[in-house]
Amino acid sequence: MISLDQVRHVAKLARLAIPEEKLPDFTQKLEGILEYVAILNEVDVTGVEPTSHALKMSNVLREDVVRPGLSLDAVLQNAPDKDGAFFKVPKVISCIR
Repeated sequence: MISLDQVRHVAKLARLAIPEEKLPDFTQKLEGILEYVAILNEVDVTGVEPTSHALKMSNVLREDVVRPGLSLDAVLQNAPDKDGAFFKVPKVISCIR
């Protein structure tokens, strides 16, 4: 059985804001998913080659279609840190002189 704290932790890792009153429902749904995965883990796959795709198709592309994008507020809504209209991320490159 999954605890509410475990669901909160998974939600935090996925950067999902789940209201407290909806946690029991999400807990039940996550338990159902994990039960299904447990069933899949019991399937005998001896002799079945690993695949990355169910169908042997490659380079199946769709036509480009111009569609409206998200608003700036919607884009930045789940950003862990922002500065005005920009994502704020930790520095990963430094200059060596």
